Amino acid sequence: MWKDMEECQNKLSLVGAETLTDSNAQLSLLIMQVKCLTAELSQWQKETPEIIPLNDEVLVTIGKEEFQKLRHDLELVLSTIQSKNAKLKEDLERIFNELKTKLHDTKEYKEKLLITLSEFLEDHFPLPDRSAKKKKKNIQESTAQLITLHEMLEILLNRLFDVPHDPYIKISNSFWPPYVELLLRNGIALRHPEDPTRIRLEAFHQ
Repeated sequence: MWKDMEECQNKLSLVGAETLTDSNAQLSLLIMQVKCLTAELSQWQKETPEIIPLNDEVLVTIGKEEFQKLRHDLELVLSTIQSKNAKLKEDLERIFNELKTKLHDTKEYKEKLLITLSEFLEDHFPLPDRSAKKKKKNIQESTAQLITLHEMLEILLNRLFDVPHDPYIKISNSFWPPYVELLLRNGIALRHPEDPTRIRLEAFHQ
């Protein structure tokens, strides 16, 4: 109010004598506004603000109001967090289902590969007692305990993943020497650098 009054007084001081005679109505209006503002300012200066007594009832009322405001703010925060958590849960469930589907597809593909490999090895790499005629009895006895190439690869593969720090296995009498040589020549198996009677599967997965 004081600023408004000062502004009106400044306007009056800037108005020239000729202007005052030409705009008596405007001058009268400005003078009335100055008087009203001056009287209102004087009245406000005489009054003193009412101080609310800080008794228990007032403190409890103020505390309840602050508590309600705080509760409202916390409810908004909780609602936001719950919404974000629900969205995160949906994303995690969707990712989990996608991974589960991919894992299932991978297992099925693995089973098909193993079946195909087994059939291929049985057809093209049979044991000698399955493909050759036994003319001598001792040949039958020497080949009776031989295992298939598929079984040899299975043993080597299991050893590689079960005992990765020592993947070598001892070449036993059940390993048909031509198949051992086949694996070594084609880089599928490797001999131990210090013990030629032990071999391991090449770590193709690394």
